[in-house]
Amino acid sequence: MTPMQLDLNLLTALDALLEEGSVAGAAERLHVTAPAMSRSLGRIRRATGDQILVRTGRTMTPTPYAIAVREQVHDLVQRARGVLAPSREIDLATLERTFTLRWHDALVALSGPALLAAVRRQAPGVRLRFIAESSIDTPELRRGEVDLAANADPPTAPEIHADRVADTRHVVVVRRGHPLTRDRPLTAARYAAAEHITVSRRGRLGNVLDDELTRLGLTRRVVASAPTEAAALAFVRDSDLLVTAPESTTRSLATQLELALLPLPFDLPPAPVYLSWHQRYDTDPAHIWLRDLARTALADAADGRNQAADAKEAGTARSMT
Repeated sequence: MTPMQLDLNLLTALDALLEEGSVAGAAERLHVTAPAMSRSLGRIRRATGDQILVRTGRTMTPTPYAIAVREQVHDLVQRARGVLAPSREIDLATLERTFTLRWHDALVALSGPALLAAVRRQAPGVRLRFIAESSIDTPELRRGEVDLAANADPPTAPEIHADRVADTRHVVVVRRGHPLTRDRPLTAARYAAAEHITVSRRGRLGNVLDDELTRLGLTRRVVASAPTEAAALAFVRDSDLLVTAPESTTRSLATQLELALLPLPFDLPPAPVYLSWHQRYDTDPAHIWLRDLARTALADAADGRNQAADAKEAGTARSMT
């Protein structure tokens, strides 16, 4: 029998035979019959050209060759078991790994600092690489070049898994003193009649807002698109344009730019946040750990922004009564 023809299961049998020193003991250890173990010993003898165990009286004695390879065989068996049944525990204190995350730019600004802080507290040897989204759909998740993606798009490929980790409502952002700020409450007709800028990394001028306005018998005028919310807010700050964007990812920067946030004057499903990864990482302990931290960071940020907005609106309502 050549090495390529060797049944590797015989290593397990050989390990048991050398540990137990008898056919009966090895058979009991591996939960097989004594005749089956005896046949395995015969195959091992033919493969190695050595007797392995020889009878001396009522006991079996390992040959010099068997004694010489005993530790090596045991080590091989343990390593094989480790490959086929890897440990699901990781030592975060000694973990060294670099994860690449392709997140929407607003999500990086909103949740990235909290995620990095949590990672550094638990696993100081782990590094995070946040990279910008592409203007086209790219296969980095499938190719293993990106570990985690986070944006509003659900995956379409079956091998990409995802969790919907957060939802946030849409708001209308305008400059202070914009004519719409004097329209209380803002109506859908006044909203549609204003000039709009959209946010799209692909340069799209339309989105789900237009579908909803069509159902209301209205049409808006979109005069431009911007690749990021930050860029769109820069246009809004110095014009009468308005942008409609997720509240949780927009409020902080809008406040810094002294812009006004208005409630959307019609119902629109909340903007989702999906955390996506390739199925190859489903059972990877380190990836599972990072996914859990990312879920928490994204959900907490969205929840915190929504609660802050609710509190502000409640306070405004009380001050008007």
